[in-house]
Formats: sequence, structure tokens, C-alpha cells
Amino acid sequence: MGNGEARVRGLAARAGGWSARHRWAAVGIWVLFVVLATGLGSTAGRVDVKDSDQLKGETHTAAKIIEDAGIDEPAGETVLIQARGSGPKATDAEFRDAVTDVVRAVEGTGRVTHVTSPYDTKTISKDGRSALVQFDMRGEPDTAGERVEPVLKAVEGVQEDHGSLRIEEIGGASMMKTFADAFGDDFKKAEYSAVPVAFGILLIAFGALVAALLPVALALTAIMATMGLMGVVSHAVPMTDAANSVMLLVGLAVGVDYCLFYLRREREERAAGRDAQTALRIAAATSGRAIVVSGVTVCVAMAGMLFTGLAEFEAMGLASLIVVAVAMVGSVTVLPALLSLLGERVEKGRIPFLRRRGKGGNGESRFWTVVLRRVLAKPVVSVTVATGALLAIAAPAVGMKTQNLTLDQEFGDSLPIVQTYNRLNEAFPGGSDPAQVVVKADDINAPEVRSALADFRERAVGSGASRGPVEIELHDAQNLAVVSVPLVGGSDLDKAGASLDKLRDDVRPATLGKVDGVEAPITGQVAGSKDFNDQLAGAVVPVFAFVVVFAFALMLLSFRSLTVALTSIVLNLLSVGAAYGILVAVFQHGWGASLVGAEGVGAIITWLPLFLFVILFGLSMDYHVFVVSRIREARLRGMATKDAIRHGVVTTAGVVTSAAVIMVAVFAIFGTLSMQSMKQMGVGLAAAVLIDATIIRGVLLPAVMALLGERNWYLPKWLNRLPDLTHDETPQAVAGGAARDDEGEPVKV
Repeated sequence: MGNGEARVRGLAARAGGWSARHRWAAVGIWVLFVVLATGLGSTAGRVDVKDSDQLKGETHTAAKIIEDAGIDEPAGETVLIQARGSGPKATDAEFRDAVTDVVRAVEGTGRVTHVTSPYDTKTISKDGRSALVQFDMRGEPDTAGERVEPVLKAVEGVQEDHGSLRIEEIGGASMMKTFADAFGDDFKKAEYSAVPVAFGILLIAFGALVAALLPVALALTAIMATMGLMGVVSHAVPMTDAANSVMLLVGLAVGVDYCLFYLRREREERAAGRDAQTALRIAAATSGRAIVVSGVTVCVAMAGMLFTGLAEFEAMGLASLIVVAVAMVGSVTVLPALLSLLGERVEKGRIPFLRRRGKGGNGESRFWTVVLRRVLAKPVVSVTVATGALLAIAAPAVGMKTQNLTLDQEFGDSLPIVQTYNRLNEAFPGGSDPAQVVVKADDINAPEVRSALADFRERAVGSGASRGPVEIELHDAQNLAVVSVPLVGGSDLDKAGASLDKLRDDVRPATLGKVDGVEAPITGQVAGSKDFNDQLAGAVVPVFAFVVVFAFALMLLSFRSLTVALTSIVLNLLSVGAAYGILVAVFQHGWGASLVGAEGVGAIITWLPLFLFVILFGLSMDYHVFVVSRIREARLRGMATKDAIRHGVVTTAGVVTSAAVIMVAVFAIFGTLSMQSMKQMGVGLAAAVLIDATIIRGVLLPAVMALLGERNWYLPKWLNRLPDLTHDETPQAVAGGAARDDEGEPVKV
């Protein structure tokens, strides 16, 4: 195009141009949007996922029956009374006195109901050395942890009077309180420290206070707006606390990244001699476009979680999708407006000793220039070595074992309540987490139903699925019965799972299953774990296929290259595979587990592999789109492919490194938490991002593209009819003439 005829094409370039021309309007609209979203969310309130909607299958059916019947499941508590050493047995007077004191003490708090003695319920271990006092907390079960402290103190008081016995409380409320006390502050510190860590790294990267504040401000406002939108959306798709944490992580990562990409390009163009207006226009047309392509790809990846059918995943996926979309829109609208308003003041607050080091005047990284010179000189060797290394790292993933972690796996022996849990399971196998059969009938007291219930109780023990006692609680008014069955295997989920299968496949069909009109879904912790695993396994293929196919299509449309789309998918899969290998090596096989405090876990938590795939596939596209866009841009300017590769990688290395360091640091914070599931998530994400930003983007991508040469831009003729979403603008095209808007008027930036 000649001078005066250059036209800005593409959504990002148009949005950036409009925002720069209408600076105060763009900033005002963004602030208004954040305030309105926050206000609407606060007014609407957040709807959380119900227990009955957490899972499908029998667990869901059982919860739904209980919910529809209007039966409130109270928070149950248990006091374990156990002889120390050669202490008294349950038949001795001292033991009986301790039981009486416990019953009296917990009843005296006024916080409990339905207190039962082990001598009435026969909850005495076979060796006679352990017994259980059981009761329910008054009030709502979800908030029972806030009311249990007086009961805990009452039990502690009884313990002080009976030194020859071990008297300990465990249950839903006490565990809720213990974990809240132990890890609530842990989570808050992790979330709160993520922002200062990101800001500190940005300060080092930019060397200026204002420039470092911009990405953090954009990310935080995007997170605030998303929290409000989550409240509104939750009335259609209920949310969870986990969705909040994931949204914060993803929002901070992409919000900072997108702003970093834009701001770095604008500064780079100014350093190359462009005036502020031209530099901003080029950043809008180039980095702005990369942000849109990346953002849409990340949103597609996050949408994959909506296909799991699991409420927790759906909430996390939708929350992540919203925050990415909000951060993307903010990056291409309010950010150019702020940069236009600030002008040279973006360099305010310059830290003298944080001048940019390791960079030439052209913005190229010296370190990566040296690395690229060797990679491009021997691309075959580079591809072979890098691929071999990644495959070796990924190899342990072949034997991955996933399961819902037991209490001792999740928290180790760091908490006294975990030791209580283990002692209870040893004395009463399966008693702490019994299976529950929710029996619904037209008439629960009909002779055939009562007979079937009695047969079920007898066969549950006779089949070897349970050692008893099997307890039946009748709800005559609702025509329901809840049968509690301690499973053989206890906290050993494999053995307990086998016991559950016997109940579901053998005992139930032979007893309750023979009575017409009777429903008898089996639920409980072990059943919930199995139903979750089954549903998750069924979702793996659809989610993987959805994410891969749509990511491929977006890359194909955005770069109009079949080769680029294919290599993008393959490289991302290698990155995810390597992350899986590291997880299995550390947390399952225990290689280097002591370095991260993960000894003895022996498994990967069930939800993590699919979660990591979706998150990593989305986040890795940030770097990939940014780097490949820069390579393609250089190629369109007339550079040879090899030179374009070198230029694209070394000029983006600084921003990719800064973004990766921020992500690794933020994710690593979660890797320091005491909960093994959060530790696994943090370590997996941090390791994958580190591998992605170094081996993948710095070695494998340029080596593969160098080998392919001009075939990088291959598009079969029969695909030429595809929509053209490239909207390429080289700096020369943008700067060469006055860009014009849709009406042909010169764009004023």
C-alpha cells in the first residue's frame, strides 16, 4: 500500500486505535464495567454447587433422594476411646467411667444431639480395647466446623482425667475446623503473596515502577470483574471455592502475560526510534492480534472442562474462561488507552540499579542469540536431543496411578487428627467412612422391604464385604432407610473399592434388588471416589478431542498454515507429557519427593491429569502464538525463514522469559502448601511452564521450523476457502502511511 492508503485491519488493531483516540472514554468504560460487574455479582450473590449435583451416577441419585425427602444430614462426630499400652478394656470400670464422662461432657455443651454409648450401639472393637461414642452436631452441617470448638475442648477435658486411655474426637465438623485452622491461612498467604511476587518480577523486568504496575493493575481489575460475573453466572452454572482459586491463578497469569506482551512491544518500537503514537499503533496491530488469538485459544481449552459433566470442573472451566476473556478484552482496549495517556510517564519510577541488562539496542536477548545460533546451525541434533529429553522426562507417566487421596496421603502425619483417623480405621476397618445404602420404597415398613433389609445386612457381612456392624436408620415418614456398611479395607481404597463392588454387584441384586419399586443407590466416600473416577475416565477422550481439534482449527485459521497448526499441537502435547512424567516421578515414585515434602504419597490425585492438560494446553498457547506471530511477521517483511525464526525467538525471549518466571513463581507458591493435591498442582504447573518456555519455545520450536523451512507456511489449495483471520500488519505497513478507519478517515493515535 502506498502512503496514505494503509488501513488498519483486524479486531485488535481497530480496538487499540479507537481506545488510543478516545483515551478517557476507554478508561471510563473499563472502570464502569469492573464496578458494574462487581456490583451485580454482589447483589446477585453466588450460588454454590449442591452436594446432590457434585457427581452423577449412584452418588448423585442417593444425594437427590435424601434432598428431595427433606432429610437434613447432620455433621456426625465420633469420640474414639482406646486403651494405651496394657490399659483397661471396654469391660473394665475405668473404661466405662471414661465413656460416661465423654457422654456427659459432650451433652453438657448444648451443641450436640443423638449422643450414643458404645454399650448400646455395640461399637466396641473385637479386641475390646477401643470403643466409639457417636453424636451429631446441631445446626447446619456446612457451618458445623465453626461451632465444634466447645465440644473439642470438652473431650480434651475428659482426656486429662483419664491418662491410661486415649480419648480423641474426629468427624466432619472437627476435620473442617482442623483443616481451616491449619490450611486456611496457608491458602490466603499463597493467594496474597502471588501478586507481590508477580509485581517484583515485573519491576526487575521493566526497571520502572509505573510500567510494572500496569500489568498487575490490569490482572487485578480483570479478576475483580470476573468475581462479580461469577456471581451472576452461578445462577445458571453453580460455582465452587476451587473455581475461585483456579480463576485467581489463571487470571493473574494471563492478565500479566497479555499486558506484558503489549507493553514490551510498544517499548521495543520506541527504542527502535518510532514515535510514541506509531509505536502504540504497531503494538496494537501485532502484539494485540497475538493476544486475541492466544486468548481465544485459551478460552477454547478452558471450555473443554465443560464437557466433563462434573460440577467442580464445569465451575473451574467457566470461571477460567471468563477471566481469560475479560483479561484479553482489557489488554486490547484499556491498555492502549492507558499507554497513550501515560506516554513517556510509563517510565516513571525508574529504579537506577535495574537497568535492562543482557539486551542489545534491538531488543534481542544475548543469551538466546547464542543458543539460537547453535540450534539453527544443527537443527537435526537439536530436535533429536530436545525430543529425546522430553520423552525421557515423560516416560514415567506411562505407569501413572490416579486416585482420590486418603486423609493420610493428603496431609501426612503432620496433623493429630490424621493419626486419630488411622487409629480409628485400624480398630474399626471402614468405620470412619462407611458405605451408605439409601433405600427408597413405596412403603418402607412393608414386610418384603423389611425382609430384604435384613437379608442385605446379613449378606453384607456374609459376603466378606463388611465385618459389621451394619446399622439401619429408618425414616418412616419419608419411606426411606439409610443403611451404613463399614467396608472391609478401610482407608485402603483398592480393598474398600473391591468391597463396594461386592455390595453393588452381588449383595444388593440378591436382596433389595428383588423387591419391586425399591431404589437402593450406594453412596459414601469410597462410592463417591469410584463414581468420580468412572465419570472422569469417560470424559477424558471427549475433552482431549475437543481441546485438540478446536485449538488446531484456531491455529489454522489464525496463521493459515497447516504446518504451524500441526506443530503447535504436537509441541504442546510434548510439554503436557513432560509435566505428567515429572508428577509421576516425584509424587508416585518418590524421586526427589523430599525436596518438595511429598514423601509417601504414592499416587496422583484423580482430577489433576485432565485439569493440567486443559490449563497447560491453554497457557502454553500464550507463548506459542506470541513467538510464531513474531516469526511470521518477520517472514512477511521479506526475511528468509531461518532469519525470521532467529529474529522472532530472540526478540520475544525477554518477554517470554519474564512471563514464564512470573507463572513459575506463582505456581511454585502453591507447590509449597501442605495439602498434597495443591502441591501436585503447583509443582506440575510450574514444571510444565518452565519446560515450555525453555526447551519447547527456545530449542524445539526453532529447530523444527528451521528443518521445515518454507514448508512452515504450507496450506493446501483446497483449504484456501477457509476464512482468513490473519489480518497481518507489519510495522512497516502500519508506520508507512496514515492508517485509516472504516470510513477512510486517518486514524489519530
